[in-house]
Amino acid sequence: MAHSHAGHDHVWAEDLTHNQELVLGTLAHAAAPLSAYDILDQLRGEGLKAPLQVYRALDKLTERGLAHRLESLNAFVCCADAHCHEAGSIAFAICERCGRVEEFAEPAIDSKLKGWSRGAGFVPSRMTIELRGLCRECAAAR
Repeated sequence: MAHSHAGHDHVWAEDLTHNQELVLGTLAHAAAPLSAYDILDQLRGEGLKAPLQVYRALDKLTERGLAHRLESLNAFVCCADAHCHEAGSIAFAICERCGRVEEFAEPAIDSKLKGWSRGAGFVPSRMTIELRGLCRECAAAR
């Protein structure tokens, strides 16, 4: 259960609150996506006691592009691509066997989605794609 961070270092903002730093650090060191309650359980010893503290931190971190919410899992991951928010769309490949999450951007898909949106008169607020299946290692082990 790994979240790939290959190829970049996380950009830690200088002005994060204490709770945001704790939550981001927990996500950055997680072996798999975490729910808000998983994060809370891990940070109780650090003084976080209420789900609202975690949700507020996650809201700010996702707003700033430092973390992402995986809708299908109702869980969060640390951003694995420091430039993902520049791409327009973000895609995640989620392994249903080991839990590995790969974050990527594909310019051709981004272009197609933007073209469709323009043609349909639709104004997207965000574009997130989640692919579910088996990662290379799990598929090879079948």
